[in-house]
Amino acid sequence: MNFTKRNTQKYNFKDPDLTNLRKLGSLVVSPDDFRKRYGNLLSILKTNVEEGILNTLVQFYDPLYHCFTFPDYQLVPTLEEYSYLVNLPVSDKLPFSGLEPTPKPLTIAAALHLKTSDITSNLTTKGGFQGLTPSFLYQKAYTFAEAASTGAFEAILALLIYGLILFPNIDDFIDINRMQIFISGNPVPTLLANTYHSIHHRTQKKCGIITCCAPLLYKWFTLHLPQTHLFKTNPEKTRWP
Repeated sequence: MNFTKRNTQKYNFKDPDLTNLRKLGSLVVSPDDFRKRYGNLLSILKTNVEEGILNTLVQFYDPLYHCFTFPDYQLVPTLEEYSYLVNLPVSDKLPFSGLEPTPKPLTIAAALHLKTSDITSNLTTKGGFQGLTPSFLYQKAYTFAEAASTGAFEAILALLIYGLILFPNIDDFIDINRMQIFISGNPVPTLLANTYHSIHHRTQKKCGIITCCAPLLYKWFTLHLPQTHLFKTNPEKTRWP
């Protein structure tokens, strides 16, 4: 496939500091058990997005038809594909809409295996949203890891991945909406909607930050690329554009 950029607009994909999160992820005792509970979050966390590939993909986005258009075909991510990549089912529950009641500290504490007092004393406000800081969650996660409290450790790790990787919003902050998506247990429709909204909105502005889950979009796109050895190794070191 010969890629030719349609325009020269620049888009930035949110790239959180992965070092600490990957270090925490390496402490998972049983990746298979974690996958059964939370899907392919660790695989997404470990995905290295090749520089230039998503910027190249976005050049082919058609705002009128809401899809990526190439000379002979169109590409659009689907619920089924995202469900497969995340390894989580699309449940019958209503997906997150933003109109849900704000989860109570008791509900958040139960989901994270924490005390309600831990939540109430550490809830803070940033960017107009209530939420928790990653530093607080990291501290709790390491405490549970040292105590071999697997369920509590994995729940906090999963929330960190939701807040920093799947649904990045406010830098260095896990806001209450990300907690609600995590607690609801039906993230796939929201992931797909965020992908479309973020790319469509920024493409219309012709610049800006794409706030969807970049590793997931990358995994989806590469599934549709040739899988031959020659294409993957790229012996000529050709840049994506």
